[in-house]
Amino acid sequence: MPPTAGFRVMLTMRIHPGRGAEFEQAWRAAGAAVSGHPANLGHRLYLDGGTEDLYYICSDWIDEEQFRAFENSPAHLEHREKLHPYRAEGSIAMMRAVGGAA
Repeated sequence: MPPTAGFRVMLTMRIHPGRGAEFEQAWRAAGAAVSGHPANLGHRLYLDGGTEDLYYICSDWIDEEQFRAFENSPAHLEHREKLHPYRAEGSIAMMRAVGGAA
């Protein structure tokens, strides 16, 4: 995580079986909605090492306030709408940085 990042969001998404390639393509195509926000410090998509169709989306933000502003923006609503058809279930975890490597 970049040293200026103070807030991380991790989405856990189980997608509909057999739709992984489609989901990954849609995530890449819609990624500019997140990476284009000035408070976003980066985001990545991870596939679970042992469970097909289980993904993690991690994004780092300058702070929670700016993430919340993005979360309620038209750009995010459009991004979320593009990924929704693939989602079978999901959860979100939000965390604040409290330490780092020296």
